Amino acid sequence: MLKKIIGIICCAFPLALSAQTGDWKLVWQDEFEYTGLPDPKVWGYEYGQSIRNKESQFYTRSRIENTRVGGGTLQIIARKEPYNGKKDNYTSGSVITKGTKEFLYGRVEVSARLPYGRGIWPAIWMLPAEDYYGGWPHSGEIDIMEYVGFDPSKIHINIHNDTYNNSKKGSKGIWYEVSNLHNKYHLYAMEWSPEKIDFFIDEVKVFTFAKEADNFSVWPFDRPFYLILNVAIGGGWGGQQGIDDSIFPQMMEVDYVRVYQKNK
Repeated sequence: MLKKIIGIICCAFPLALSAQTGDWKLVWQDEFEYTGLPDPKVWGYEYGQSIRNKESQFYTRSRIENTRVGGGTLQIIARKEPYNGKKDNYTSGSVITKGTKEFLYGRVEVSARLPYGRGIWPAIWMLPAEDYYGGWPHSGEIDIMEYVGFDPSKIHINIHNDTYNNSKKGSKGIWYEVSNLHNKYHLYAMEWSPEKIDFFIDEVKVFTFAKEADNFSVWPFDRPFYLILNVAIGGGWGGQQGIDDSIFPQMMEVDYVRVYQKNK
């Protein structure tokens, strides 16, 4: 999600069905069958105003108006409201598993229903637990799902590293047409091994990033990463066509998050 520029990218066609879950062992899940703030033993927060990409929102911490669990879902709510001393501000939430649930290889599944409208930029993505190979993009980024409201039927999937990033070749990935993004839950999944990363939408494999060389420049994906779920507002990509203030509040709902490891 950092500094979005579509580089090596194309419309995706289905490649194959995902691996059967019988090949995998469930190692962690959050089904959100509770009420209140997200489980503090697992979920932390990004915090502050415009922390990346020149985005417009203030990410709040432990504020139920922006991030809450209820009715069996995690709800990340973007609002236009006075906040942090600004009469005309946007607030939203970004929850992370940094320091609590970090993973090296495996399958990550997130079932989600997306917000809509011009200026909205929700994402399901992963960053390295530490900058093992240097700051972004050298240590990598895995974008399992990104969506921008001005392009309402496309899901974007991307990889960032030292070779594929804004200042060089652009990110490497695809866009994929999906219907009913806002009225229906869709399953976004990633399967990560030492040789490749496969991406799935509703159990259809839509993109594979294969290990091109045995060095961090193209494959920094040999270290633990953590999960991020957020709704950004505006910014370099999400705000390319401005922000429609009439759409707020907007909410991304997450039915569940599940992480698997390969059976040995």
